[in-house]
Amino acid sequence: MSSPAADVVRLLTVRGETLAVAESLTGGLVAADITTVPGASKAFRGSVTAYATELKHELLGVDATLLAQRGAVDSQVAAQMAAGVRKALGADWGLATTGVAGPEPQDGKPVGTVFVAVAGPLGRHCDSAGGGKVEALRLNGDRAEIRMESVRSVLALLLKELAGEQTGNELAQDTEQNGGF
Repeated sequence: MSSPAADVVRLLTVRGETLAVAESLTGGLVAADITTVPGASKAFRGSVTAYATELKHELLGVDATLLAQRGAVDSQVAAQMAAGVRKALGADWGLATTGVAGPEPQDGKPVGTVFVAVAGPLGRHCDSAGGGKVEALRLNGDRAEIRMESVRSVLALLLKELAGEQTGNELAQDTEQNGGF
């Protein structure tokens, strides 16, 4: 049985595409999950863990006014983080996580408020500004559970976008490479 991270690496490798990750509340867990997969270096460009709010602007290009008005836990911030890391690291796809893992609320948002985002190649299936998509999550559990569910959710969002773009040829190539399952 494969993991979501293994599925991401496999699909991106078959497609000849790359991935970069911008993380806040997950603190590097998405990148760690991806890099546990053998062969991840074929698809994974790298990551930026922008935990401090100002780094979201300085390193990822998130609009400073947006951050000042809404705080770091916001859907548009997540979208801009994903687009920013994609551009900064020269990847085909960008992922982002931002939210409140707890134990205290942040920026007026309750614990468990999370936004995950994917930014893909322009003109592709992704349907919001800049070729991206954002999901708002309301997660339950302790800090560790919220962070791990955020990792699972952002990888699932990317898999959904990648599956929505498959032409059928990727599936055929993947089946050949993996023994015809």
